Amino acid sequence: MLSNHAAWTATAIVIYFALMLFIGYRAYRSTGDLGDYMLGGRRLPPAVAALSAGAADMSGWLLMGLPGALYATGLVEAWIAIGLTVGAWLNWRFTAPRLRSYTEVAGNAITIPSFLGNRVRDGSNALRIASGLIVLVYFTFYVSSGMTAGGTFFDSTFGIDPVWGVVIVGGITLLYTLFGGFLAATWTDVAQGLLMMTALVAVPIIVIIKQGGFSGVADALSTYDAANQAHHLSLFGGASLLAVISAVAWGLGYFGQPHIIVRFMALRSPAEAKAGRRIGIGWMVLSAGGAVAAGIFGVAYFAPDTLANPETVFLALAQDLFHPLVAGFVLAAVLAAIMSTMSSQLVVSSSALVVDLFELTGRQLTKKQEVVAGRLAVLGVAAIAAVLSLAASKTILKMVAFAWAGFGASFGPIIILSLYWRRLTRWGALAGLVTGAVTVFVWGNINVLSSNLYEIVPGFALNLLVAVVVSLATQAPPPAVLDEFEQAKAAAAGFRSK
Repeated sequence: MLSNHAAWTATAIVIYFALMLFIGYRAYRSTGDLGDYMLGGRRLPPAVAALSAGAADMSGWLLMGLPGALYATGLVEAWIAIGLTVGAWLNWRFTAPRLRSYTEVAGNAITIPSFLGNRVRDGSNALRIASGLIVLVYFTFYVSSGMTAGGTFFDSTFGIDPVWGVVIVGGITLLYTLFGGFLAATWTDVAQGLLMMTALVAVPIIVIIKQGGFSGVADALSTYDAANQAHHLSLFGGASLLAVISAVAWGLGYFGQPHIIVRFMALRSPAEAKAGRRIGIGWMVLSAGGAVAAGIFGVAYFAPDTLANPETVFLALAQDLFHPLVAGFVLAAVLAAIMSTMSSQLVVSSSALVVDLFELTGRQLTKKQEVVAGRLAVLGVAAIAAVLSLAASKTILKMVAFAWAGFGASFGPIIILSLYWRRLTRWGALAGLVTGAVTVFVWGNINVLSSNLYEIVPGFALNLLVAVVVSLATQAPPPAVLDEFEQAKAAAAGFRSK
């Protein structure tokens, strides 16, 4: 039997779930073919694309993993947020307009693997197959991290077995994604993104009020640090140069995240990337700043040894600061962060299976059968991710870090070269892609290496080096590829940044 407090909180969360399912139903009514299911028909307004990209990017780690790291360690963990903000700006500025134009020019590609295959005229389909497999492997880990966060959420909030948390969060997300596809993921992302930003701004403000202003927060932090020889207020406290580099290097990951850059492909035109960038970065500054503040201010409100799991600090603050009904909506923001990312990842995983792998078998499907196949793919990936989440032994932040590095180091350099270097060849792209993916997988599973330098750094660097060397050592692209490059460049020329 739920207590009165828990009943209010549960009511808010049920309302949130109902809203997400309603949006999914409306998206289902607007989904007619595979292009709608996977890319929304390339008709996203910039504000929708920006909020959707932000919400899809910032999974449960933003409201649980990042505040927890700051709460336990201090401002040194804020370098992750700084690196991500810079990386997101660069991604919107340089990747978004070119990718929007090039994917349409290159055979109207609706997935990243199909774009890369079309871009370099890979007749063997080896690049497309390798890309599709990488998407499936790393997204399965990524979705698993979201389900783990869902289990932690329900355990911390209601004392429910984490298994049931995985089932509830995974089930609701699966339901609206299964039927609504990209449009459901995108429009729920907008609602979830606004909810996340509101909660992340509100919690630190209320902490400041409760602690008697900034001076009260600062005094409590200074007192704790002095008594415990901690460094919560230092951006460099107790951190090595490699640790700072590793944190900032998270920003490199943006260029290769399929669930984020697919939003660029869905814009109505390349020129709208400018408005998208302004809205998206504004949202990110407020949200990431709120997450940093929540983690640090949590030290002033709760001593770091008060909570058994540091990654629940945002949940604990919300429950302690607000009326149970309001707290329920704040806590729903955590679910929003988890579910928005999971839904986007499930859609991209589905596209990898249906568009980039199954269609290469040569079997022809009707439009209705393609959508059904996409939904079955979503179901399959979700089931595997759920099993992995139940066996997870790492923190949410570490699970996200591994998957983020996998995509950033495998796709990131190849996307950049595809858009800005005409000399890229299919063998160079394939060699670089595989090198980046394998480097992250190996480096990330050797503790002596990953504990000193984040695996995205060597993976990204080696991918870039190998792709350039192999491209220069192999036959130059045919004239048709070069012509297409110039056409895509010209199509994006209307985009100018001030």
